Amino acid sequence: MSKPLVLYTAATPNGHKVSIMLEELKAAYGNIDYDVEKINLATNVQKEPWFIAMNPNGRIPVLVDRSHPTAAQPNGFPVFESAAILLYLIQKYDKEGKFKFESGSDEESQMLQWIFFAHGGVGPMQGQSHHFRQYAPEDVPYGKKRYGDEVVRLYGVLDIGLQGRDYLVGPGAGKLSVADVNVMPWVRLHDRAGVETLDAFPNLKAWLNRLLERETVKAGMAVP
Repeated sequence: MSKPLVLYTAATPNGHKVSIMLEELKAAYGNIDYDVEKINLATNVQKEPWFIAMNPNGRIPVLVDRSHPTAAQPNGFPVFESAAILLYLIQKYDKEGKFKFESGSDEESQMLQWIFFAHGGVGPMQGQSHHFRQYAPEDVPYGKKRYGDEVVRLYGVLDIGLQGRDYLVGPGAGKLSVADVNVMPWVRLHDRAGVETLDAFPNLKAWLNRLLERETVKAGMAVP
């Protein structure tokens, strides 16, 4: 029997954001489950017409909510862009606000600030650093330095934000929220961006280790 949600994904930081969030919701509420469709990026299946119909950008991840069919999408409502998927999930499925904050509150604004910071900064810059260090067909020292230096700067911002805190947002030491889930899979791959150790960022290092110890995070990282 098909489950209410289906995730089209691959083993990338953006893909893992969503699978981790789904595992957190499943553990918290018990009545949330999803199917997984693994996308082989090497074959460019994500550029085929059936996929483009769900995401015109032709990239993973895509979440399809089968419980919400529409006239245009009778098989379920598709959501693309990893941060948008996370927000969709907490808006629709986090009924008790375990991973979000009260609408209109300062904490909700702070959560969104960190989400946009990561989505517009950490992800793109680290992605470029990965490219020039791991995949570029020729050695481009300028590209390595430019994007590597920017990743270091962004990690410094996160380290400041985590000063005296366990999580990015929330009263006191904070609570795990979608803001943390949105950026952690990128930071986990810091070595691929040329940052061999997080020792220079003790708050960020402790935060990453704290998240990686969660069984839900381990389960989400194993998808697909």
